[in-house]
Amino acid sequence: MTRYNAEALYNLLPQVYRTRDAARDFPLRDLITILASQAEELELDIARLYENEFIETAAPWAIPYIGDLIGVRFLPPAGLNGRAEVADMIGYRRRKGTAAVLEQLARDVTQWPAHVVEYFDLLPTTQYMNHLRLHRPRTPDLRNAFDLEYLDHALDIAAHTVDVRHIASRRGRHNIPNVGLYLFRLEAFPLQLIEPSPVGNPTDGHYTFSTLGNIAPLFHEPVSETSASHIAEEANLPVPIRPRALHADLTQSRGEYYGAGRSIAVLTPTATGWELIQGFEIVACDLASFNRAMPPNSIGIDPVRGRLAFSDPTQQPERFRLSYRHGFSAPIGGGQYERASTIVGNRTAVVGDPNDPLVAQIRADLPPGVRFFDNIADALVDAQGGSPPWNPGDARVIEIVDSRIYRDALPGLTIPTNARFILRAANEQRPTLVLPDVFSITGGDGSAAELNGLLISGAGVDILGTLNQLVVAHCTLVPGLILDSGNVPGTPGAVSLTIESNTTEATISSSILGAVRTAPEATLSIADCILDAHQLTNLAYGGAGNAPFGGPLTISRSTVVGSINTTEMTLGENDIFLGVVTAERRQSGCVRFSWVPPGSRVPRRFHCQPELPDGTPAAEAAGITSRLAPRFTTLIYGRPAYGQLDWRGPAEVYRGAEDQSEMGVFSGLKQPQREDGLRIRLDEFLPVQLEAGIFFSS
Repeated sequence: MTRYNAEALYNLLPQVYRTRDAARDFPLRDLITILASQAEELELDIARLYENEFIETAAPWAIPYIGDLIGVRFLPPAGLNGRAEVADMIGYRRRKGTAAVLEQLARDVTQWPAHVVEYFDLLPTTQYMNHLRLHRPRTPDLRNAFDLEYLDHALDIAAHTVDVRHIASRRGRHNIPNVGLYLFRLEAFPLQLIEPSPVGNPTDGHYTFSTLGNIAPLFHEPVSETSASHIAEEANLPVPIRPRALHADLTQSRGEYYGAGRSIAVLTPTATGWELIQGFEIVACDLASFNRAMPPNSIGIDPVRGRLAFSDPTQQPERFRLSYRHGFSAPIGGGQYERASTIVGNRTAVVGDPNDPLVAQIRADLPPGVRFFDNIADALVDAQGGSPPWNPGDARVIEIVDSRIYRDALPGLTIPTNARFILRAANEQRPTLVLPDVFSITGGDGSAAELNGLLISGAGVDILGTLNQLVVAHCTLVPGLILDSGNVPGTPGAVSLTIESNTTEATISSSILGAVRTAPEATLSIADCILDAHQLTNLAYGGAGNAPFGGPLTISRSTVVGSINTTEMTLGENDIFLGVVTAERRQSGCVRFSWVPPGSRVPRRFHCQPELPDGTPAAEAAGITSRLAPRFTTLIYGRPAYGQLDWRGPAEVYRGAEDQSEMGVFSGLKQPQREDGLRIRLDEFLPVQLEAGIFFSS
């Protein structure tokens, strides 16, 4: 608390001056107020300068200066935090050359979990009889299926013959001077208290962890390492959970994978919250067809497919929830990650499960005037016809406070003139809306609508009327509308969002969608998104109704699977367009630092790929295009690495963005810069004559 507030300083003046000041309408008090405000700023600046002397409290701009005092070179670029690296640098140097410090260095520099392998220890050698290495036989134990699953993996411990190729080029591995650093780019994002999706009849006792009913492997939430000399093991890494690892955890009561606050939990309600289900044995098993025999009174979990089954369906509880982790590259689309900064406006209605004890507590604490509903449809009906009436200029904010599945047929919504409507998930919640039909929003003049934090499947969203503004943030409008158990879309290329209003200015950010259609005069801005029409020949963006072209488009740091027809490409930057892009007007706009397929008709380009000079022979152009084509780990929605660029792809794409990051939706992750920072740092900490290779395990 500041010592220089205006009232305290003014009261230090003698009473005679304060009396005269009051008689003259307080000009002296006004002067003291100005002086006090400047004193407060000076006091705060002194406090900030003191905080900036310590790495734990220093502002981001001060971190490089502190690092320079101890000789730290080449800190991460803007957007990455080098605080941990600077804080631990002295400790690094004290342990210089050890495997543990290389692993910690990789973790702190790249902010990815890491595992280090010293390959000399994995070479089969003629052993000295006085110092036998019984843990490293020439041939692996074929009866040890637990370790055999690691073959050709970062955690592979089997002996290999020597490989003389250089590890720095990522070709060779097993050689005496080689050290491998394995980085895990996929994060294990939490999904807490999720309503499972039944497979067939719920009375069969068969469920999927994914609310969409598709196969989705369960990921492990890493357990923190407790020793600085410890080398990361499977339990310390965000990797897909192996059935054998889960089985060992359950039978040996390790508590690393299953349990409250762990990677997997099956929970039932109590009077005060949700607790682990009791009276059932949890077993790991293969539920490929749900016909696996299980012990009596047990719950089977298949972590590879993300499935769950009760051995006796008649004994399953009436209500239960699942908590687990799913793998993905970044916090985009509907998810339970932090997004409080995008939540604006006070809620006027709350939707949730009244039988959920946590929702019941939220309901009890609602302020007067905020109404509670157990389904979205009733909340929408009340928003339009409830009391008080929805008048022009008013706002209606419906917030969903749990993560269950809502199978409501949503009525069409009409927004009054100059009014605002928001349908959102509460922070760190991710409800699933399974729509039997299109959800339409009709806006009046000057009105606005927002969708935030939702996972929508089954049907799309249609914007009608004269809506002025539309915001879609952190949402997933499932590409193909629905998924089957094998992640196959129900309707490839289906339209997720249609904007039929010419007056709409739409913004879509940090979202995953299928195809989008807009009226010719509606403007659309897209950032950090995936538009997925499944096939390059399908139309990912185009005109609504019979219009041949969609409205003017601004798109940044996004990946588009399918073609684009737009009246004007106002700006396209750091993008990957996998289908042909056609702009009706090319006199204005710009496309920069993007992959634009041959045959596209776009405005002027700047540093785009592939660069084909005029007059390039067709055969040569085809060869260049093929070599520079983006390569992805997978483009199948529902898989953990969806939309992720393959690091073995062309450098012109992997480092082709404006800041030499990758093009496409994950440009903001700055993955090439993280890798470069680690390579620079390795030169300082590698033992003499050893060579390091960096590999991406996910």
